[in-house]
Amino acid sequence: MTAHTLDELRVLNTYAALPAPFYTRLSPQPLNAPRLLHANPEAAALIGLDRGALGTPEFLAVFSGAQPLPGGDTLAAVYSGHQFGIWAGQLGDGRAHLLGEVAGPQGRWELQLKGSGMTPYSRMGDGRAVLRSSVREYLASEAMHGLGIPTTRALALVVSDDPVMRETVETAAIVTRMSPSFVRFGSFEHWSARRQPDMLRTLADYVIDHDYPECRMPPAGEPADDKAPYVALLREVTRRTAELMADWQAVGFCHGVMNTDNMSILGLTLDYGPYGFMDGFRLDHVCNHSDSEGRYSWNRQPSVALWNLYRLGGSLHMLVQDVDALRAVLDEFEGIFTRAFHERARAKLGLAAWRPDDEPLLDDLLRLMHANHADFTLSWRRLSDAVRGERQAFEDLFIDRPAAGAWLDRLLARQAGDGRPPAEVAQAMDAVNPLYVLRNHLAEEAIQAAKRGDAGEIDTLLTLLRAPCQARPGYEKYAALPPDWASSIEVSCSS
Repeated sequence: MTAHTLDELRVLNTYAALPAPFYTRLSPQPLNAPRLLHANPEAAALIGLDRGALGTPEFLAVFSGAQPLPGGDTLAAVYSGHQFGIWAGQLGDGRAHLLGEVAGPQGRWELQLKGSGMTPYSRMGDGRAVLRSSVREYLASEAMHGLGIPTTRALALVVSDDPVMRETVETAAIVTRMSPSFVRFGSFEHWSARRQPDMLRTLADYVIDHDYPECRMPPAGEPADDKAPYVALLREVTRRTAELMADWQAVGFCHGVMNTDNMSILGLTLDYGPYGFMDGFRLDHVCNHSDSEGRYSWNRQPSVALWNLYRLGGSLHMLVQDVDALRAVLDEFEGIFTRAFHERARAKLGLAAWRPDDEPLLDDLLRLMHANHADFTLSWRRLSDAVRGERQAFEDLFIDRPAAGAWLDRLLARQAGDGRPPAEVAQAMDAVNPLYVLRNHLAEEAIQAAKRGDAGEIDTLLTLLRAPCQARPGYEKYAALPPDWASSIEVSCSS
């Protein structure tokens, strides 16, 4: 039954039931004179909350940090992690508060405030988030969901005139994030680094029982083994992470900060900081201005994900103690990722089935796009125009038009070998190659409007990004090449 008020939500506190060292119980630090800039009815529906509840004073009070979630047990979680490949030691929710877990009509969702004040894990931070980064996270999580990519969700965006010092003085905001779990790879590293196997086992058992109960089932024909569930957990996380990387690569998404504390144990896209959807394609594109060495460039994301999985596997070794079993699971990553990426490329290229000899066709397109700095999203989208006989739209994206035309001839010949009608192929390609993505300049325009108290651009973008492959007359500017000023936008870890 749909809940009409926050009081009617069925709130659980399973993470709060873990032993005390997993978190610190504390209240958020509310914003002064908070204003609800935007609320997301689609996310609200996931927890059974009616649209009418979103504009109430009670809703604003809870999601500005002024009041607890009714029935919730508010806390900040501890974890550790590797940041830019270097062990950073203890980290944790330095500006986030977990309000509770809601059992909704479509599963369980934890509600977390981000930007809600200092915690014991804030280190040198002030516990706040700024409007700029909060708008970007609010939009990005919904954009990724629209693309069918596993992600956290966003429920509400609350703003205030409270000053926050970054490179300049900005204003504060709180974004409410939703996820079935906010446990990270770094949550496991924390207890492994502290040499506390009992706490590590408690966490692993919690994650398995809460999110991966199938890992308790022994493989057919094999005897029960008390260590097998932990191997099975690593296998499932490896699979989900490999497929997530294929999803990111297929849409030109760069996370920007793939630290182990930003890697979800559920294989979700977690922690939207200096992310970016590529405009002009570069194989080694780096979206994070703070990443001076290019550790998290687009082409390195899959290998970094595997590196992070090795850190998770190393933590679980304390429970499993069978190096060969863990390594065998991690060795599955490359094959899973490659098959998943090829499947996405197959659909994007309009092929009926992937063949090994299609690899040069894909590689040559990426090289051509890289050499010409061709727009990533439009290069893929306009392939369907070429299939319909309108080659110019695709070729116009390339400085070397003859090379683009020659490659296109190869694609069309390959498609013809499948024997499908071109109109059918083009329609299928349009269903998987998005027209609208959250480009940096579109997010920036929404941020500037939000600074004026105008959420209209957020509304427009959410409408387009929820169905990113569907062309909408009148919204051509949102699918156009970026303006020249977009190249000056820099995103970093400063948010």
